[in-house]
Amino acid sequence: MHPCLLSAQSESQFLFEEALQKSKNGFFEEALEGWNQFLNSFPEDPLGWSNRGNVRFVLGDFQGAIADQTKSIEMFPSEMDQVEPHLNRGMAEEALRLWTQAESDYNWILEREPANPYALNNLGNLRVSQGNWTEAEVLFSKASSARQGFLMARSSQALMVYQLGNLENAESELRTIIRKYPMFADSRAALTALLWQKGLFGEAESHWAAVVGLDNRYTDINWLSNVRHWPPTPINDLLAFLALERP
Repeated sequence: MHPCLLSAQSESQFLFEEALQKSKNGFFEEALEGWNQFLNSFPEDPLGWSNRGNVRFVLGDFQGAIADQTKSIEMFPSEMDQVEPHLNRGMAEEALRLWTQAESDYNWILEREPANPYALNNLGNLRVSQGNWTEAEVLFSKASSARQGFLMARSSQALMVYQLGNLENAESELRTIIRKYPMFADSRAALTALLWQKGLFGEAESHWAAVVGLDNRYTDINWLSNVRHWPPTPINDLLAFLALERP
């Protein structure tokens, strides 16, 4: 191989790995600079575009994320390689409430991989945003079945059962998850809301103490609704708990 080609390949790998490490470490502003530098030198790399899109998504630049994922999709020659940027683009579109576009991206994946757990889960989240609890419950069930240990999908399914009014089944599933995964905050937070609604105040307080120690985002109702995609009944019950409003 020509020495110049070796040098370019070495520089490409160095810049890519450096930007990727900053992304993994959560230094997103620095990671964005790194991906900008990489793409300025190597604009034909589709993985670089997708990775920069992921960083822009985290930084709240959803339009920029969509543009980067679209560029990545256009450049990847194989449909198999296009699955992840379609998934990532759908998430950015969903953040902008572009439901039709997000659904199209998730369905593009599911037409090719019907048991893709992430597309099933994300489409379930979209259905929650649209208020379609029954279809969301089915999608979360499929996502959970497609990938063993997909705790968020299992917890989301239990939340849909909760929203649909079957408190006994929801409580049973949430307790099962917590028994096996005691450090999983989402199911504990959901059980807190459900127990408070049932009048089991002491046990609700006990589970909430664990939630706060594990993940304090559950006090942020905007995050709970728009990012985590809880449905309204559990959210309202958790709000009642936080306000100490007894049913």
